[in-house]
Amino acid sequence: MFKKNKKILVQGSEITVVAVKEQDYISLTDMVRDIENGLVLIEKWLRNKNTIEYLGIWEEIYNPTFNSPEFEGIKNQAGLNRFALSVKQWVEKTQSIGIVAKAGRYGGTYAHKDIAFEFASWISPKFKIFLIKEFQRLKEEEQKQLGWDIRRNLTKINYRIHTDAIRENLIPVTLGKQQIGHVYASEADVLNMALFGKTAKQWREENTDNNGNIRDDANMSQLVCLANMESLNAVFIQEGLEQSERLTRLNQIAIAQMKILVNDNGAKGLKHE
Repeated sequence: MFKKNKKILVQGSEITVVAVKEQDYISLTDMVRDIENGLVLIEKWLRNKNTIEYLGIWEEIYNPTFNSPEFEGIKNQAGLNRFALSVKQWVEKTQSIGIVAKAGRYGGTYAHKDIAFEFASWISPKFKIFLIKEFQRLKEEEQKQLGWDIRRNLTKINYRIHTDAIRENLIPVTLGKQQIGHVYASEADVLNMALFGKTAKQWREENTDNNGNIRDDANMSQLVCLANMESLNAVFIQEGLEQSERLTRLNQIAIAQMKILVNDNGAKGLKHE
């Protein structure tokens, strides 16, 4: 149910954020961990009539299995001196999905971000503002990483297309493994020369203190261009073009595409983070 934890730092407090069914849930327990008798605040907040009304509206919008009749009974009792309600009782009685309890090492009470922000406001308006700020920063970092992963995976997919074209069109079945490897490396360097102006070996000789390779060092724009060229080179190979002609054409394509990518406003932020 819960996916990998992430942390944000809000006014000195480390707050856990987890993904539950692709939705962000924030630890209410972490929010009050540094407050004296903080855990009591969660149940105190849950006893508040305005809280109950807010939770009920949220659940009715997003939760098709929400137990509305049970909720109405709880809402009618909310605000009375004898009214008491735990997170466990709320979840069990109403089939709530907005607040969940997690056991184990990172256990505690978690709430959907919409609800967590409301709880933060109840604790302190200032705390809520900083919580939202740090949460937004986390999501921006995730988007940057997602963009990088997508482009890296696109390059890997196109690499497979490229190597399949080499195997099917350039490698006679009688060649040994070492000879086959030389052909693959030779074709990889066609792309390296077209885009970077140097072979993988030349790059390694110039970067002896770097444990990566020429493509690991590429920025986003170069990776996009490389993915395009791998697909094009696969087509050129299938068409039977000589390596020298493919290199010339790929170099011209690389120059044209990089000019577009470098000058495009949307691509200027594509950097290797």
